[in-house]
Amino acid sequence: MQKFFVKDEQIKENRIEITGTDVNHIVNVLRMRKEDTVQINNLSTSENYIAEIIEYSNERITCKVIEKIASKSETNVDIHIYQGLPKADKMELIIQKTTEIGVKKIIPVSMERCIVKLDEKDSLKKVERWQKISEVAAKQSKRDIIPKIENVIKISEVYTKLREYDLFIVCYEEEKKKTLKEVLKSNTIARKIGVLIGPEGGIDISEIQKLKENGAIIVTLGNRILRTETAPIVISSNIIYELEDN
Repeated sequence: MQKFFVKDEQIKENRIEITGTDVNHIVNVLRMRKEDTVQINNLSTSENYIAEIIEYSNERITCKVIEKIASKSETNVDIHIYQGLPKADKMELIIQKTTEIGVKKIIPVSMERCIVKLDEKDSLKKVERWQKISEVAAKQSKRDIIPKIENVIKISEVYTKLREYDLFIVCYEEEKKKTLKEVLKSNTIARKIGVLIGPEGGIDISEIQKLKENGAIIVTLGNRILRTETAPIVISSNIIYELEDN
């Protein structure tokens, strides 16, 4: 069953109105009609409904609530990925896959070894596109939230944010001893977790030193070097496997 997101003001008693680009998708792509059913999530409350289409036009779709349903699609581990800006469309893959896995926020980071440099105008355009990718992936995986894609920040801004987390992990290819498994096993009650992944060129040693000074835990992901677009998928999967519902 297809899932769509609405805001609180779109729900009135037992009626829900779907507007925007979802209307075209429902009517012209999915070719749904009256009496077809959809799953609808209220982004304001994370409540889920099964609803029946009772009216549709090119501007809006009106649905009647059939029942309110429980959902267990959200993990109790709040993972934020700080991703060093990668080349080409790698960020799109990272957003899509980590959204499917259960990450709740992704923050693009401009770092010393980033090949990609974005000015403010380009950055805003990119973030707008990335947020749309997050929304589509959230619908597909039946999330109860759409992960937020933050504006691009500098690595210096990351240093001041580390203390907001129960645990802040940095994946670094030069770390040989401390493993992700070891860190997770000793932090089983951590619920808000930040993760920093470097760009293709890796993390500069000066950045590693600053991260350590501010409380980050530096880990290895194993004997094989992962691509920048692979690492966030692997680490978020492992965190949820180890800590979800503990």
